[in-house]
Amino acid sequence: QVQLVESGGGLVQAGGSLRLSCAASGRIFSMYVMGWFRQAPGKEREFVAHITRGGDSTYYTDSVKGRFTISRDNAKNTVYLKMNSLEPGDTAVYYCAAARIPSELTTVRGYDYWGQGTQVTVSS
Repeated sequence: QVQLVESGGGLVQAGGSLRLSCAASGRIFSMYVMGWFRQAPGKEREFVAHITRGGDSTYYTDSVKGRFTISRDNAKNTVYLKMNSLEPGDTAVYYCAAARIPSELTTVRGYDYWGQGTQVTVSS
């Protein structure tokens, strides 16, 4: 089973930046499409971004487009989420996820493995 561990969350003021990391176990990290989701208190888990196996293509939900950047380093088995111009509405637990098959990649059901999450809190 693939294990994913997020890190880099914390408290930041509105307008600030933060970079999240997700370290994956195993030797076949490049086989998976990787995604980031977030879940605010009392809300459903929401798609944020995903990146193709080779890192050549990315996709973002409209609310973070232009502010967040997803990237990956397959040699390090790591995916990143750089978050700029953070807003209070970005406050959530952020999860990374891995998908074996590139299908339904903007939904929770499209992913097979999940990290434990890291808290991001943006103060106004």
